[in-house]
Amino acid sequence: DNSSEFISTCRTCRRQAREQSGEGDHHEGLSSDEELTPTEVDEFQKSKDNVLEDSRKIFEDVHADFCDIRKILLKFQEWKEKLPDSYCDAYISFCLPKLLNPLIRLQLISWNPLEQNFTELEEMPWFRAIEEFSDAENTSES
Repeated sequence: DNSSEFISTCRTCRRQAREQSGEGDHHEGLSSDEELTPTEVDEFQKSKDNVLEDSRKIFEDVHADFCDIRKILLKFQEWKEKLPDSYCDAYISFCLPKLLNPLIRLQLISWNPLEQNFTELEEMPWFRAIEEFSDAENTSES
């Protein structure tokens, strides 16, 4: 296969160029195209920090009852218990994913499953709140 020969030749050329230039920090198996320069790493970290800082400001002027998933779901649970026909007619089960999407995405901005000490999705507070709401909804229906 010509493509595998081409890739092998490119790897050999890059390895020889690294050996001649004295670069010793290359990790075998990683493409040199995937390696980031320290400047690129710094720029990425600054950009990431800016995004995280901006994300903290998104809900700062919102009442606590409307930016906490658990509190939002409690309001829907109360609605369902007090006015079940109205709740059913409003197709709330179809609306909740769209309603909660921005809140969940905000909490997942800094989540990285490739980090060594990442939090499992099932352990996150928003996941537990939705799970409890779903269990309560299924219990009341049965």
